Amino acid sequence: MGEKPAEFDQESNPEAGPAETSEPVTEQGAEAAAAEREGESGASNDPLEALQAEIASLQEQLADSQEQVMRAAAEAQNVRRRAEKDVENAHKFGLEKFCSELLVVVDNLERAQEQADKDDEALRPLIEGIELTHKSFLDVLAKFSLERVDPVGEPFDPQLHQAMTMVENPDSEPNTVLDVMQKGYTLHGRLLRPAMVVVSK
Repeated sequence: MGEKPAEFDQESNPEAGPAETSEPVTEQGAEAAAAEREGESGASNDPLEALQAEIASLQEQLADSQEQVMRAAAEAQNVRRRAEKDVENAHKFGLEKFCSELLVVVDNLERAQEQADKDDEALRPLIEGIELTHKSFLDVLAKFSLERVDPVGEPFDPQLHQAMTMVENPDSEPNTVLDVMQKGYTLHGRLLRPAMVVVSK
């Protein structure tokens, strides 16, 4: 008899249980819905941010690649210019050593002309032959841009002349070339052999 009133209380008030349980369920559902909406909004933003980051990374890689291409092109151009310069110098100065050896022959022809007795009629044909040979030799050398340095009466130039001795000469300005002991030569503007000169004090 004492237990039935308790059971009756539970059955007689059916709204007590659901009323207590329905309110928390409603709050949890609202929170879950809000969380779901936030998750959906976050999920919609994450791909956009990832895409923007990927675009920025690709743009940076593209800029680096373009810079490397420009550097490679500039280096290739420099290499090509150096190669062209080397080829040009090889064409211009490839005969430098050969021309240096020929200068000895020119010097001997000039000495032969200086030592020959021009008053001797018997030697005149020989002297004329030496002179013609010397002139022909110089003409051939000139075709290959080999030019003679004969600075008599000019100011002394240490880049082209080699002073062998200095003498006093009141009729000349100081550092003037008085005599040339051995003529110099240039090949395409480059000094091949300096002129050996006598300079005034």
